[in-house]
Amino acid sequence: MTTDDIARLPYRPCVGVMLANPEGRVFVGQRIDNPGPAWQMPQGGIDPGESPRDAALRELHEETGVAPHLVDIEARTREPVRYDLPPDLAGKLWKGRYRGQEQTWFLLRFRGTDADIDIATETPEFSQWKWLAPEHLVEAIVPFKREVYARVLDEFGDLL
Repeated sequence: MTTDDIARLPYRPCVGVMLANPEGRVFVGQRIDNPGPAWQMPQGGIDPGESPRDAALRELHEETGVAPHLVDIEARTREPVRYDLPPDLAGKLWKGRYRGQEQTWFLLRFRGTDADIDIATETPEFSQWKWLAPEHLVEAIVPFKREVYARVLDEFGDLL
């Protein structure tokens, strides 16, 4: 796939979840499908007919086992945040249909306990998880998503 081919592709509609505990630390999971350190916050596509809010709660549950009643929605990004995949991934991920993602992010406050988190879900995405201080979040993420995480932190940081 050429650079011009990639540039003509649309962005995948998606949501991201910044799950913060009462101490202001943020949930990150180590991706199963990446051999190197590839931590990320829960995220995923928006299904047809689904609102971004509902997609965020669904994705959170699917990836962490955290039920909607254990979180409070505290904020939503003012506008979606886009990122492009690196060229070597653009033709592989999502069957080569998207150039990257357009994500609406939500800040959710976790009201449960660590025992309520279960990453051994029906289709696991994470091999391990931890609470991370916000100031260490961007450096822990794969390089092509760092700008997105920095923007989300800029928008939600004062609320953590």
